[in-house]
Amino acid sequence: MAAGTSVALSTGVATTAHPFVASQQRRRPGRRLRADLVERISLLGLVNAATTPLIYVQAIPLVLLDLFVTAYQWICFPIYGVERVRRRRYSLLDRHRLPYLNAIEKLNCTYCAYANGVIAYTREVTARTEAYWCPIKHRSRVRDPHGLYEDFFEFGDARGYRRGLGTVRKSLGRPPRRLKPEGLAGGEAGQVSGYWSG
Repeated sequence: MAAGTSVALSTGVATTAHPFVASQQRRRPGRRLRADLVERISLLGLVNAATTPLIYVQAIPLVLLDLFVTAYQWICFPIYGVERVRRRRYSLLDRHRLPYLNAIEKLNCTYCAYANGVIAYTREVTARTEAYWCPIKHRSRVRDPHGLYEDFFEFGDARGYRRGLGTVRKSLGRPPRRLKPEGLAGGEAGQVSGYWSG
């Protein structure tokens, strides 16, 4: 709330509140809605509470995945000429700031944000790897393809693949923009559009 914002007091008279006071007044409703730890545990129930170790033990493979994928792309992507994935774009850790969450809920939200961020980050790194090594669509429909998949070569398009693979690989190192490779015409050029420039 900006300085000079009018706040109605219990007397019904509007007055100007200091920014700090106004921010504390905004936080109070959230804090009133925050469940205390005992209430939170009682709401979970014994069975749900018993599963939490199974959830949090996954932090070990997630951290290892994060470390190995980061090391892989830092070592290999410069060799391939592929632009590195910016990890910070996938680390959205902000829900712990919500005043109506208690300590356990903040921990849960932080863990889930980290876990989903690592998976999304890994998916982007593997998508760029696939785009470099094997940018060919599958014969069967892919349920949830990554963002680069639609521009892959069609299954069975040997000519387009052989003629366009070099251009695709070179283009993965540049910022995203549309690209129409030289020497390809019509449908063949369409197979290397989209992300192929970065």
